[in-house]
Amino acid sequence: MAKGKLIVFSAPSGSGKTTIVRHLLTQEELSLDFSISATSRQPRGQEQNGKDYYFLSPDEFKAKINEDAFLEWEEVYENTYYGTLKSELERIWSLGKHVVFDIDVVGGLNIKKQFPEETLAVFVKPPSIEEMEKRLRHRQTDAEEKIIERVAKAEKELSYAKDFDVVLVNDDLEVAKKDAFEMIANFTKK
Repeated sequence: MAKGKLIVFSAPSGSGKTTIVRHLLTQEELSLDFSISATSRQPRGQEQNGKDYYFLSPDEFKAKINEDAFLEWEEVYENTYYGTLKSELERIWSLGKHVVFDIDVVGGLNIKKQFPEETLAVFVKPPSIEEMEKRLRHRQTDAEEKIIERVAKAEKELSYAKDFDVVLVNDDLEVAKKDAFEMIANFTKK
């Protein structure tokens, strides 16, 4: 099985990374497929198991940790786990495509450490914490205490930006999409 490249997108919630990733996945010439993360949280809105995430109970998630089924995983919030199943890389590489991740900063850096030459790690930075909070509120998918928790976490996550290959500031979504396309096209040609 040929191995493709790994494209990691990490950012605080509300930065626009998921919107950018969804756009890139529609660009057929990039030959990308989405690595579906596993999580122990409940689905939000219209999220579907096996499409947006693999939704596992906390006990199921812990069992997979014990089976060494994860490439990377983290307890992001108390008893709320996120991770990347090794089987996702195998699935996508068997299709002859490059893997795109939309994951938290620690998970993104863990993948970069394991595959330093094959990974492009992109940190999507919101124009400001205030704008990010506004975007989270506009989504209307989280309770107030979750928004406060995400904003506090974002301040810590922003300190990791320097550890990524590229910092993509998303103050104009169309420009950010174009810049992301160009950087991935150049990276996957190598």
